[in-house]
Amino acid sequence: MPVAPKKKTIHKIKKEKKEVKKEKYFEAVGRRKTSIARVRIYSQKGGISVNGKDYLKYFPILRLQKTVVAPIAEMKVSDKISATVKVKGGGIKCQAEAIRLGIARALSLYNTDFRKRLRKVGLKKARRAPQWAKR
Repeated sequence: MPVAPKKKTIHKIKKEKKEVKKEKYFEAVGRRKTSIARVRIYSQKGGISVNGKDYLKYFPILRLQKTVVAPIAEMKVSDKISATVKVKGGGIKCQAEAIRLGIARALSLYNTDFRKRLRKVGLKKARRAPQWAKR
């Protein structure tokens, strides 16, 4: 009587799938209106991918492309890091601004000295302006 070949058990298949190369990354979330962006920054040279596409293809408008890379350009680390982004909800402009906030937050985790330079200059709170002094 021939013996049937052994089938792989589900447990062994799950172990084989888990063998993924682990890289160190810094993760942050950016939100704008109804858009939510999950950003991961890796400390290796590369580009920015948004939902599996290059950000230049995902955002065809130049203004939105500049919005996405604004924190990276401000810190001058474009040749040192790469980012992967998963974004959902809202319109294309809100998604770009959510990604900008997520990248800025992840960069402040990457290097704590970046936090002060990434802070937005202007109002103290949402509507509170800096105190005006006559003299």
